[in-house]
Amino acid sequence: MTHPFELNQEIELDATPEQVWDAIATGPGVDSWFMGRTELGTSAGGPAHLTMMGHTQQATITAYEPGTRLATRSAEAPDGRFMAMEFLVEGRDGGTTVLRLVQHGMLGDDWETEFEAMRAGWPIYLETLREYLAHFAGRTRTLSVTSVFRPGAGGPDAVWKIVTESLGVTPDVVEGDGVRLPDGSAGVVYYANLPVNLGVRTDEGLYRFIHSGTGRGDALVLGHQNFAGRDEQAAWQAWTAEHFG
Repeated sequence: MTHPFELNQEIELDATPEQVWDAIATGPGVDSWFMGRTELGTSAGGPAHLTMMGHTQQATITAYEPGTRLATRSAEAPDGRFMAMEFLVEGRDGGTTVLRLVQHGMLGDDWETEFEAMRAGWPIYLETLREYLAHFAGRTRTLSVTSVFRPGAGGPDAVWKIVTESLGVTPDVVEGDGVRLPDGSAGVVYYANLPVNLGVRTDEGLYRFIHSGTGRGDALVLGHQNFAGRDEQAAWQAWTAEHFG
């Protein structure tokens, strides 16, 4: 049985509407703060595909109003499930921009777990967007994306103990704390919502650590962007295999 849902998010960004539009309505822009790799067209009917770890989720642009509105919708599954997204961009006096996100559609039998995962997940991605616009805006040509998925990594307490120890902090970590990545790079926590997710910024990039929760397979998900062009996929896969093998 399918269940309808709607999720609303809003964030005010210290950026122009043009900068925000480039970040949410172009493939390289989305890749700089979201997950995986995105293919986006430039008109209604064009593609809006997300590829992550070998799987492509296909969708179509349903509304394209440059600078103000972008909407997409996935194909409907045989059981009626689908996902639709709408981004609304509004400039404010003083040079800031409000981005509103509306996500709706039909979820499957486990809709409550899926809905809670989306509601818990969006804030870190929107805060990552804020960090991207503040520190790395426009640096898409040298972007390298890392995506690692480790199912059955362990319960949240065990996983976050390993992750935080690897960063040189404790599970009581808060935003603004200094950390050090396994390769020695110094960083600062820009988002802390344990036991769900943690975001770190370094001079080179943005790093996210996400635990899916026990109800979604105790998976550890890494989603990183390196704007210096350093390919870190193999290194983070090795780190994950070493600690959660």
